Order: sequence, then structure tokens, then C-alpha cells
Amino acid sequence: MHMGQFVQSHGMHFFHLAAPDLVLGFDADPAIRNVFGIIAANPELALKAVNLRRYGQRIIERLGGKRIHPTFAVAGGVNAPLTSKDRDEILAEFDTMVGIAKVAVSIGKDWLGANKDLASMFASFPSNYMGLVDMEGGLQLYDGEIRVKDTEGKLLAQFKPDNYLSYVAEHVEPWSFLKFPYLRMLGWPGGTYRVGPLGRLNVVDKIGTPLANEELKIFKSINGGKPVEGSLYYHYARLIELVYSLERIAQLLDDPDILSNDIRAYPKYTQLPGEGVGVIEAPRGTLFHDYGTNADGQLTRVNLIVATGNNNWAMHIASGLVAKAFVDGTKLTEGMLNRVEAAIRCYDPCLSCATHAIGKMPLEVTLVAADGSILDRISR
Repeated sequence: MHMGQFVQSHGMHFFHLAAPDLVLGFDADPAIRNVFGIIAANPELALKAVNLRRYGQRIIERLGGKRIHPTFAVAGGVNAPLTSKDRDEILAEFDTMVGIAKVAVSIGKDWLGANKDLASMFASFPSNYMGLVDMEGGLQLYDGEIRVKDTEGKLLAQFKPDNYLSYVAEHVEPWSFLKFPYLRMLGWPGGTYRVGPLGRLNVVDKIGTPLANEELKIFKSINGGKPVEGSLYYHYARLIELVYSLERIAQLLDDPDILSNDIRAYPKYTQLPGEGVGVIEAPRGTLFHDYGTNADGQLTRVNLIVATGNNNWAMHIASGLVAKAFVDGTKLTEGMLNRVEAAIRCYDPCLSCATHAIGKMPLEVTLVAADGSILDRISR
């Protein structure tokens, strides 16, 4: 189910959010610079995009009964076994979906290659990176230890999720509703880091599936083995993870135990644990859930650090760098605004869940003169 979520999320992000900029251009008319523009420009590609997302959502639906908020994962396991019919139907489409993912990788990689200078400078900055790894340093999206590397690729820390508060702290700024996590060992703001596809691929040594691992080798060569810093490379990293998720689905379905009826553990507690920490890699990045209870099992303390929160400082820096590089000092244009948005889109944020806000969250760029007067303003 988790891999199905990655397939639908990564597939939707690339084809629906990133591709309009890459295929149609940052300065294209916003009326067509969207998924409908992709449909008009390349109907076959749009159909493949829809089919890929459907595949991921269908996996979630097969397991959980519905695509949105399924009731499948429960404490101790899952609430229903996978049927052989569903397994076979998921596998039947595997080759087709991998073919679509390869097309997406080619589009992303070809664009980055053709626009290498832009990609290397667009919202590019040194930072630390975080992601889950297995015991061999391989990509891990569901379990494992948290690894952090610095801008040179040097290992800063690797620790079990339970110990996250010994390594991660949160900073507050008056101009943001969202906190700024950072590494305690480096302090604020030197300890800020990036998570998500770029962060994960910058900290792993390998990927445990063949096609994705070959792409990882190419990704690692972009900056001579050092972490890749340009935010636009989030798209390439996201596509590599898309391939991995599909390959991982096939690996899991090839295991006879996938059809087992032994699907849930029921621990016998003499007393409630009192506290528990869970960390997983969401499509957008590392996700921390930390809960404390009283003797009756009632929640007394909750701390969540979502992926968007982990990337808060990075998005702030990225949007500022793009504004300084592309916003003209005399007149604002829609293309300038879109480039600032594109920097933020690289991180695929969910700002409403990260800040508990409801409703629209428009972006506004204001051009201010030296004397403080407003020269121009553009918003969406």
C-alpha cells in the first residue's frame, strides 16, 4: 500500500505539476500551462500519466477498500489479507507501468540535460540532507534508521527513529506559522536540512532494485559523487523513486507470504507503553509521529514533524534565490511569479497540513523600492 501511495503521488506530481513547466515552458500562458495543456500538446503522454496514477490508487483501493482514507493499516499490522486475484491483477499491469515510468524518467532527464546550466543554478544551495536507510545504506521508505549527511556528503549522524529528539530541534520565526526543524549538533540555522526525494538519494549508498539503482548511479555522477544541490533535481530523484516503488511492488508480490492470513500482531501488555515514536518516508519526505499517553491510554502529548515542515527553511531559501535571480527590478511578470512557484513546487509541499490552515494559500510577490514604496505586486 505504501508503494502504491508513492506511485500515485510521484506520478501525479511529475505529470500534473512539474511537466507543464518542463514541457510547455516557465513562461507559457498559465491558461495552458497545466495538465490540460499537456493533454492538448501530447494526448498520449497525458493518457499514460492518468493510467500510472490510476494504477497506484487502484492498489490502495484493492487493499483498503477505497482510495481516500482507506482503513487497511491498523495497530499491529493490517485488517485484511491480499487475495491471489488482486495480486495477479496488480502484477498483470507491472510491465506497462514500468514502461510509463521509463518514459517519465527520459523526459525529466533529457530536460535536465538540455538545461544543465539552469538546473545547476536554479534554487541551488548547500545544505544537509536526511532520509531513512536500511542496514546496508540502501534506500528505505518504510523502515530503517535516519541518516544525515552534510553538503560534502560526509556522514553527520545515523540513529534510530526513537532517538530523534536527541538530534532534531525546532526553531520558531514570527513570520511563519510553520516551525523550522534543524540538527541540534549544528545549531540554528546551520543545522537546517532537506528531506524528500533529493534528500533521500543524497544520503543513500544504493537502491535495492535494479532499474532504480542504475538511475541512482547516474544521479550520483551529476555532482561528482557529492550531494546534488539544485532544487530542480528533485524531479529526477522523484522519478527514480517512482521506478523503485514499482519494482518494489513486484518484489513484494513475488513473496509467497504476501498472501498469508497472518496479518496482525496482538501484543500482550501488562501496562501501556506510555510513549511511542513512528518515522516513515512519505513521498514528500521524512515524517515523524511522536505520542505519549497516560495510564488509561489517553493522549497526553503529541508531536508531529511532517515532511513540509522539515523542508520549510529550504523552501524559504529556494524561493528567495529564484526571486533574486529572475525577478526584474522594474516590472513583474507572470513568468517570474511562476519561477518562484516552481522553486516551491520542487518540494511538493502540503502547506495546509503542515500549518493546520484551511482554504486557499495564494502566493504574492511584491516589488518594493528602496524608500519602502510598493512599485508592483502580482499574485495568484
